[in-house]
Amino acid sequence: MAEKIQLHDVVALTEDVAATHFLTHQPLQLRRGQVGTVVTLLDKNHFQVEFSDRDGRAYAILPLNSSQLMALREQPETIPA
Repeated sequence: MAEKIQLHDVVALTEDVAATHFLTHQPLQLRRGQVGTVVTLLDKNHFQVEFSDRDGRAYAILPLNSSQLMALREQPETIPA
């Protein structure tokens, strides 16, 4: 069962993705496991994701398909008895 990705979710790439630096327009290679934040819901399966450095400066913002993303969770879900 696929997890539902929501606005402001922290996500990780499930595959390598080519991108362009947000400010310098230099080509970037985002690697599987790269962490970003969902900033816009484009439709039920597509999301605008922002990738930022440790200081919070965005270096890439790009549309991604849900199959390219994995939602990261900090808390476990409870299972109904």
